[in-house]
Amino acid sequence: MFGPDSQFHRFFNDPRWALAVVRATVLEAAHPQIGAALADNSSFVVHPWRRLGNTLVSLQRMFGADEDVRQREAARLNRLHARLSGTDARSGPYDAMDPEVRAWVVATLFESSVTMCRLSGQPLDQVTMERLYAEFQAFLAALGDEAGHLPPTLPGFWQYYDRMVAEELQNTEALRIILFRLFEHLPAPPLFAGLPTVWAAGRALAGPVIGAITVASLPEVFRRRAGLPEVPGAQTLMQSAYMAARLARALPDNWIQTENVVGLLQLSPDGDGPWAEKLSTLRDRTKRAGALFRLLTPVPAQQDGTGGAEEAGGSSGTGGAENRRGAREFFSEVLDQTGDGYLDWPDLAAMAREICSRLDLDEPAETRLYDAFAAWWRELQAALDSDGDGRVSEEEYAAAAPSLAGPALIRVAEVLFGVTDADGDQFIDAEEYRALFRKGFGRSVVDAEGRCSRSAFVRDFLSFMSGRRRSTLYDPLLSDA
Repeated sequence: MFGPDSQFHRFFNDPRWALAVVRATVLEAAHPQIGAALADNSSFVVHPWRRLGNTLVSLQRMFGADEDVRQREAARLNRLHARLSGTDARSGPYDAMDPEVRAWVVATLFESSVTMCRLSGQPLDQVTMERLYAEFQAFLAALGDEAGHLPPTLPGFWQYYDRMVAEELQNTEALRIILFRLFEHLPAPPLFAGLPTVWAAGRALAGPVIGAITVASLPEVFRRRAGLPEVPGAQTLMQSAYMAARLARALPDNWIQTENVVGLLQLSPDGDGPWAEKLSTLRDRTKRAGALFRLLTPVPAQQDGTGGAEEAGGSSGTGGAENRRGAREFFSEVLDQTGDGYLDWPDLAAMAREICSRLDLDEPAETRLYDAFAAWWRELQAALDSDGDGRVSEEEYAAAAPSLAGPALIRVAEVLFGVTDADGDQFIDAEEYRALFRKGFGRSVVDAEGRCSRSAFVRDFLSFMSGRRRSTLYDPLLSDA
């Protein structure tokens, strides 16, 4: 059921699967409970590339051949889902541990994999389809869910799927965000972060196309019931996209391997290694060309009263140096992880979740980190929530312009050091450092023996979080899309 000989493993590096995963995500978001959980807790709007990378790593662990890795990842996913429960805007409860909800997530991945083959002109035969379904059932069982939440047979599955589409799925807020906001306003991955014009030009064309293709691929009965608009010619465009993805399978394997593609998108000039150096050089030359172009065709200064350079330069009193940013910029780029315009517990939980995922923490260390972030949230709420609505707005944050280095934030820094220091020797070595930051040591934190001490680590973290100082370490960790 698992490992390199599984049917799922063959699909994982199939270019068509990129379209299938987007489609499955939309079908998941159309489920009322999943949609509510995404809208309230997920950072997928602001950090979609980070979310994509984490999802692919998780699937690799779950479908890999190593049973110990699979059990560890299943336990991690269960802890993560256990923290996602609440009430949506319509007072409807949601719980990510609901077995019916978890079954629907797996169902969308299976059905979208089958659909991608059909739409690309290579429908699966019955034997292959049954084998793939058995693999997804095994995936659900590996999470600890009891049998019965997915029908035991393939004919029963199609009846279950048709009923869910016709009766349960809704035009949720999360679905609308994905289709009509995320695709057309997709933030640049680290690879293109320094080339906003290039990225914006490509996104302006690709965003609406991806949205139209996705809508056209959804079940017709759901499209009608949800009132989703279909662009004329979208069906032809969709068929062409799936056929093109099928033809892309003829490219060299190292070009289309999912891990390589995601790694390329996440490549940053702030990293280390030869590819990062080449990217940095290319980006510097592009910026020089752009500066020359702007010199020849200057753009008039904006007069819209939004603050312009003064706002970006640090009107909050943090200074106008390039390595500092204003309070509002820090709020939107770092603190507001979910992108809803407010700071509340889900934003800090998203930070903790990303760190736990990078370090692959076990339960005790993970709980310590979450508890530290929860205490920091209570401290922020008490200091900044002036209107008592249970959250901190950008205006409340900018007006207070606080120094965030309170006792709770210092505790976060201490716990972060502790969970990063895997061997407990009170120093962070090069391997531990790379596990968290995905790059080699920074000069400012290494002592004469080539180690990072507790004091240097804590000082660097507090400098970033309280002084709103840009960092080539923490920005990729907490700010990159």
